[in-house]
Amino acid sequence: MTDKLLNILTGINRSAAPSSGSMILVNDLYCAMPEIHTTFLGRAPVDQVWEAAFDQLIALSTTKRPHGPDFDPYVDELTREVGALVEKIQPNAIHAQHLGLALSLAFTRTAGSIPIIAIAHGPDVMVAERSTSEREAMNEVAAASAAIVAPTFTLADRIDRLTGRRFTDRLTVIPWGIPLRDVRVSDQPPTGTGPLALVHAGRLDDNKSTITAVEALALTDQPHHLTVIGEGSLREHLERRAIELGLRDRVHFDPFLPRAELWRRLSKFDAFVFTTKGLEAFGLVLIEAQVHGLPVAYSDLPGVGDILGSAGVPFTPGDPCSLAVVLDEMGRDFHRRMALSKTALDNARRYDIATTGRQLCELTFRVTS
Repeated sequence: MTDKLLNILTGINRSAAPSSGSMILVNDLYCAMPEIHTTFLGRAPVDQVWEAAFDQLIALSTTKRPHGPDFDPYVDELTREVGALVEKIQPNAIHAQHLGLALSLAFTRTAGSIPIIAIAHGPDVMVAERSTSEREAMNEVAAASAAIVAPTFTLADRIDRLTGRRFTDRLTVIPWGIPLRDVRVSDQPPTGTGPLALVHAGRLDDNKSTITAVEALALTDQPHHLTVIGEGSLREHLERRAIELGLRDRVHFDPFLPRAELWRRLSKFDAFVFTTKGLEAFGLVLIEAQVHGLPVAYSDLPGVGDILGSAGVPFTPGDPCSLAVVLDEMGRDFHRRMALSKTALDNARRYDIATTGRQLCELTFRVTS
């Protein structure tokens, strides 16, 4: 690596605030790369504390029209805005977040000879699997990129398949991480057998399948309690379903929490429940749970077991009966839960955002040299 300070242009076409896993990740990531000068393109409103990770943050002005017949004119307008910024900033490299979405297309069409590193986050791959036009956009960005980064081998293989295995040599896996230096872990070990205090955190949408956890509680032998933390389109449906199942006193809903507050609360629970039923790029919340000593009952999706190591217990995706069995076994077997807790702490130490930043920084130096 050289002492040269690289000038990087990147961005995510969303409100510049810690509103999702991708936004939290990029904030952590660019904080972890002091060797790079970063200009981030986002949207208003801008969280002033959050933007401190970047040397410069610019709010895009093009009206967002991500769907329907206005999409192509929208990308053309966004491309003109981004092109003017590229001309002004003259970056050494572009990090195109979300492979194939509108901002990545704009970067691709204005980069010229500036090398692009495309970074996949998961939702971009999901839409490419559902839509021919989105798949064409992914292929356009992949073809223009010097490197394509995915956080797991599973996601890399899906991208490879969606791009006709034409860019296999450009794919590289860089696992995501969290700022381990900020973690304060309680030394309280799991205590006793019996009903568990369970937690689930994330977007409340169909793919996250929180309904699996709610319905599982109606099938368990023990009266476990579940706290659901997050917001989303299915929140009201989930609340109604909990009442229908007679779980009003056993399922509690909390709004989305800033990460510092979420981390303060995690160690108060006995186990984490991960219920996603479709594609999951990485699942940073799994590592957040593990680093606070929580065993994880997880939906057995491709790649998730590799991330968790031996510190999780799988169940059949979308199957409340399967999850209910796992939760009851956890509740009964205190010694196994203690072992899972220790293994979880050990496993989480593999995923430091400082390592993610170093690997992406090294890749950026390679493609610009």
